[in-house]
Amino acid sequence: MELLDGLNEPQQKAVTHEEGPLLILAGAGSGKTRVITYRLAYLVKERGVSPYNILAVTFTNKAAEEMQERVDNLLGYSTSSLWIGTFHAISVKILRQDIEHLGYDKNFVIYDTREQEILLKNIMARLRIDPTEVHPRAVQREISRAKTLLKTPERYLVKTGSFFQEAVLKVYQEYEKEMKKSRALDFDDLIMKTVQLFVYVPAVLDRYQHRFKHLLVDEYQDVNHAQYRWINLLAGRNGNLCVVGDPDQAIYGFRGADIKNILSFEEDYPQARVVRLEENYRSSANILSSAQELIQWNLGRKEKALRTQRGAGPPVMIREFASEGEEASFVVEESQELIKKRQYQEKDIAIFYRTNAQSRILEDSLMKAAIPYRIVKGLRFYERKEVRDLLAYLKILYNPEDKLSLQRIINTPRRGIGKASWEALLDEAERLGITPYEALSRSQDIDLSSRQRSRLQKFYELIEDLRREIAGNEIDHLAHKVLGKTGLMRELEEEGTDDARSRIENIQELFNVMQEVDGVGMEALEEFLAGVALVAEIDTLDPEKGGLTLMTLHASKGLEFPVVFMVGMEDGFCPHSLSTEPEEKEEERRLCYVGMTRAKDRLYMTWAHSRQIYGNRFSREPSSFLQEFSPETFQEEDPESSEGKVESKEDFPLGSKVLHPTLGIATVISKKGKGDKLTLTLAFPNKGIKDIMVDYVDLEVLN
Repeated sequence: MELLDGLNEPQQKAVTHEEGPLLILAGAGSGKTRVITYRLAYLVKERGVSPYNILAVTFTNKAAEEMQERVDNLLGYSTSSLWIGTFHAISVKILRQDIEHLGYDKNFVIYDTREQEILLKNIMARLRIDPTEVHPRAVQREISRAKTLLKTPERYLVKTGSFFQEAVLKVYQEYEKEMKKSRALDFDDLIMKTVQLFVYVPAVLDRYQHRFKHLLVDEYQDVNHAQYRWINLLAGRNGNLCVVGDPDQAIYGFRGADIKNILSFEEDYPQARVVRLEENYRSSANILSSAQELIQWNLGRKEKALRTQRGAGPPVMIREFASEGEEASFVVEESQELIKKRQYQEKDIAIFYRTNAQSRILEDSLMKAAIPYRIVKGLRFYERKEVRDLLAYLKILYNPEDKLSLQRIINTPRRGIGKASWEALLDEAERLGITPYEALSRSQDIDLSSRQRSRLQKFYELIEDLRREIAGNEIDHLAHKVLGKTGLMRELEEEGTDDARSRIENIQELFNVMQEVDGVGMEALEEFLAGVALVAEIDTLDPEKGGLTLMTLHASKGLEFPVVFMVGMEDGFCPHSLSTEPEEKEEERRLCYVGMTRAKDRLYMTWAHSRQIYGNRFSREPSSFLQEFSPETFQEEDPESSEGKVESKEDFPLGSKVLHPTLGIATVISKKGKGDKLTLTLAFPNKGIKDIMVDYVDLEVLN
């Protein structure tokens, strides 16, 4: 039972729970990953459960890898038969074995969002749907939403809906046909097809229910309807379902996540035991109490009383600025001060914002100050052209029926196969009822010039030659052959520019990923392509690399930093202007709570009176969330830098009450300027927040 050493009492209860459903309400920073890991090890070591009979579901590949490593360390040996992975990764494993029951080929490829969009644009063009009236990305989101709700095209609309819905239905029907022809699945398919497999083929479900006698699910507050059904079906026989989550950190409603799943867990499983993890090991008391103050305004939650033994720490600093430029300058200067005087490193500091567009001014200011930074956004590694080109070749070698990959590489690098040749190839495939690749094998019969037919034939022979290289080759060796025989590498080398050299470096980085795949041949190629398709942006973030970290509030989930700046705390950003319904406002508040609870030592929340947005300057109001804190939360100046200075009553201490001659009593929440330019930001009950210059108004300090 040495496994229980170092665990607090609620953690021990969660780890040692015997049979039946278990809900672990894990507050921010309460050690939930530790609890899940120890429970997995406990089941194996103390309860004698075979790793083969356990399934653990995480939300990122990175979390899965860390969990697997920790479990192996606790047990002292490798548990390769234990399945730990994301919903999508586990679904791929299941579908590779059994999707043929649904009439699909098991050698499917996985389309990412960009490939989906290309396919949808092609379909919409064929259906003559004007993209200015019905945007392809809107169609993509709607199809994704339908699949999240497990709605096939047949179930998408029972009755005729709006013009948009009618257009979506037409596209959705054709999209599914095209995907099946190309032996392709999208991310939503991975979950939906697995659920369909369980429902329509009971023998498959029965096999997995018998295997997985214990099911553990992390981040349960973020599961959508399809994932909920997936879990419910697998846990249906044994009932040994352990879910871990926190309703206060449910921030993915816009992706289809349904907070009701965790809030109603005890209704779904009346025999469930509930364990609350309320000891926070991350944040100082001031940060934690401020976050608790905020989240208590939400109605859709389960009560928890978080506590910490880390000490009070500096108060949360809430600062206002005239413009986004001043705000960015403060962040940079304060960061420099923290690094110089407080002995923090750049990697200890993070800057969070609500939207990616807010990062530009921060990046400019950091570059001018020569402060290194990394940004979690922008063009992901696997979205770069040179990487996608090589991956498209590997996809075709794995699955020649992948129409989109074929379209991408047929003239990459340029080999004289233009649009006319491609369209003729498609016409021939349509006429004969075969795939474009099969039509390519009959290129001599296509109505084209002899030169064009010759080029198509040479390309077909190139691909067939490379396909023969799959057997017996490791992935990196196969990729080297692709780069050489296709001319991809030669084209970059001959270009000789800095940009070309950078693209060669990206390809070399891809080889590092390839070398992590064991095995040879088709199985290794399959494993590599699936791994690339399922990688998430957060999986590539190395916390040990230097530089300040810039990211959106959504991307910050699951991370922690000694110092956090939350910028742009204004109505319109946080809460977002599109969040108008009460439940949307609650999700925005949860998002703010998540950002606050990433901070370990110091938390800054800033806003600007004026901000340039999309080329125009707008007046801004402080976030309504800032008004939900008690006065004790607010601190304008770091007390550790005040050198023992004590404010007098006349200095209008932050948090003090003042009497305005006409507006009444208010709370001082911020100050700027000195002497006759001293301006107070006052919070008036029912009148909002106002800036008052003390030289022009006779204010009386009440406390």
